Amino acid sequence: MSIGFIMMVHTALDRVSQTARHWASSGCPIVIHCDKSVPKKEFEAFTDSLADLENVSFTKRYRCEWGTWPIVAATIEAAQQMLKTHPDVGHVFLASGSCLPLRPVQELRAYLEARPRTDFIESVTVEDVTWTKGGFDSERFALRFPFSWRSQRYLFDRYVALQRLFKFRRRVPENLTPHLGSQWWCLSRATLSAILNDPNRASYDRYFKRVWIPDESYFQSLVRLHSKEVESRSLTLSKFDFQGKPHIFYDDHLQLLRRSDCFVARKIWPHATKLYASFLSNDPSVTKNAEPNPSKIDRLFSKAVDRRTLGRPGLYMQSRFPNNDWENGKTCQAYSVFGGFSDVFVNFETWLSKTVGGRVHGNLFAPDRVHFAGGDTVYNGCLSDSALTRDQNPKAFLTSLIWNTRGERQCFQYSPADSQDIAQFMASDPNAQISVVTGAWAVRLFQTKINSSVIRKEAARLQTIEAKFLDVLRSPHCKARVRIWTLADFVEAPMEHLQEIIDETSPRSRRRLNEAPRMADLDGFGRFLQTLKNQGMNPYLAGDFPVGSAGTVQDSDPQRPYLVK
Repeated sequence: MSIGFIMMVHTALDRVSQTARHWASSGCPIVIHCDKSVPKKEFEAFTDSLADLENVSFTKRYRCEWGTWPIVAATIEAAQQMLKTHPDVGHVFLASGSCLPLRPVQELRAYLEARPRTDFIESVTVEDVTWTKGGFDSERFALRFPFSWRSQRYLFDRYVALQRLFKFRRRVPENLTPHLGSQWWCLSRATLSAILNDPNRASYDRYFKRVWIPDESYFQSLVRLHSKEVESRSLTLSKFDFQGKPHIFYDDHLQLLRRSDCFVARKIWPHATKLYASFLSNDPSVTKNAEPNPSKIDRLFSKAVDRRTLGRPGLYMQSRFPNNDWENGKTCQAYSVFGGFSDVFVNFETWLSKTVGGRVHGNLFAPDRVHFAGGDTVYNGCLSDSALTRDQNPKAFLTSLIWNTRGERQCFQYSPADSQDIAQFMASDPNAQISVVTGAWAVRLFQTKINSSVIRKEAARLQTIEAKFLDVLRSPHCKARVRIWTLADFVEAPMEHLQEIIDETSPRSRRRLNEAPRMADLDGFGRFLQTLKNQGMNPYLAGDFPVGSAGTVQDSDPQRPYLVK
C-alpha cells in the first residue's frame, strides 16, 4: 500500500513542483489542486514542469477564498480523483503548497502501514477548542455565513448581526456532532471512502456550505461518523501565534524542525533554500523511526509568543507600541520622583546623590529644558535636553531614560511648574516612587521678597495645578508608591520623612542618616502665607503655618541626626 498526497496550492509554484517531484519520485501518487486565481500562463508552466511524472495529476480548479466552501469542494474533488485512479493508496495525506516533508517518505510509509486503520486528523468538540482567535465558536455552526469575510466584510457583519437580532439558529443534521480541527489531515482509504460515499452527504454538504470556515470542520466532523480509530492530531507540524496566524519557518529554523520529529511542516518560506535542500531527500541516514512529537518545541514557541506579546518590561517595540496596555510594565525598573524637596532644601540634588548613590536629576520636565544631572545636554541613549523634543512624547522620553540607565536608580524633581502631561503615566506606573511636599512651591515665591498681585496669581495657578496632580495620585487607579505631606507637616519632622524615603530608595543600605540637607530659610514664611490669604488667595496646600513661624522644629532626640539650618 502506498501514500497518496493531495496538494492544495496557489502560490510559490516552483517550490510546489520541487515537493511534488520529491514525493512522486518516491512512488507516491499526487493529485494537485491549483487555485483558479493563478494566471493561466503560470498554471500551464507549472503543469509542464511535472508532465514527465505519470503519478502526478491535476484536478478541476476552484477559486478558493479563505474561510469559504470552495476549499472543501476542491478537497473533495481531489480526494475522489485520488481514490478512483489509485486503488493501491492506503492513506491520503492532505498538504498545502507551503508544506515541506521533514522525514524520508519510506519512514512515513512504514509508520502508516503499521497503523492501517488509523485516521490522523485533529477533531475536537467546540467546548474543547482553545485556539479560536477573534472568530466564532458555537455560532459558526448555528448561524449562516453566505458572504466572504475578507471580500464582503460589510455584508458579512450585517448579516451576522441580523441573525443575532432575530435569534436565528440552524438545525444541525441528525447524528452529526460538529467538531473542529486543523485542515491538514491524513485519512485511511476506508474512512475517506465512507465520507465521500455517505448516503447523507448531500445534506451534510448543504449544511457545511454555510458554516464559518468549513475546511476546519467538514472532515473533522464527518470522520467521527465513519472512523473506527481516530488519532486526534495532525502529522503536519503547524504553529500559530497569539493572533491565530501561522508561524513561518525560515532557514534558521532547520535544527528546530529536525527536533520536532514530525513528518511534514508548514508554512515554509518559499525562499528558505537551505530547508528545501536539507529535507527534500530520502537519505536513510536521517531516518529516526521516532514518534512525531511537536510538543518538544512547544516551549520555544511559547517563549516566542510571550516575547512578542509581553516583550521585556519597560521596552517599547514596534509590535506593541501602538497598543495601549501591551507594554508589560510601563518602565523597566524603579525610579524616584521628588516634588517640592528642592524648594525646601538647598542643594537637595547634591545631597541626595551622595546619600543614595543613584543619579539625581533636576526638573526633567521643566518648561525651559531638561535638567539632566551634572547639567548634561545629552544623556544616555542620545536623549536631548530639548524641551520641544521631550514634549513630543513625554512617555517615550521617560521610559527611554529609565531603559537606557538600567542598573542605576534614577531620581528627579517634579513641580507644578513642570509639564503635567507625564503625571498620569507616572501615577499608573508601579515602578514609580513619588514623594510630594505640597505647597513647597510657595517657598520659591516667598524668596522673591515680592508682595504683589503677580505673586498671588502665580501662587493660585501653581496650587491649582498641584491640586489636580494630587487628585491623580489619590485616584484608585494609581499604582505608584506615593507619599504626600503638606509643607507644614513635613517641616515638623523632616528627618523622619527623609529617612523613610531613603530606606525605600536604597533598601540594601539600611542605615541612619548621618548627614542632612540644609533647609531653606523660612523666617517670615508664615507671614507670607498670611499675606496671600489677606489678598484673597488661600494657600491651603502648604498646611497650617503659624504666622511668624520659621517653619522648623528642632529635633530633641540625640539619637537622630540634626537638621542644619
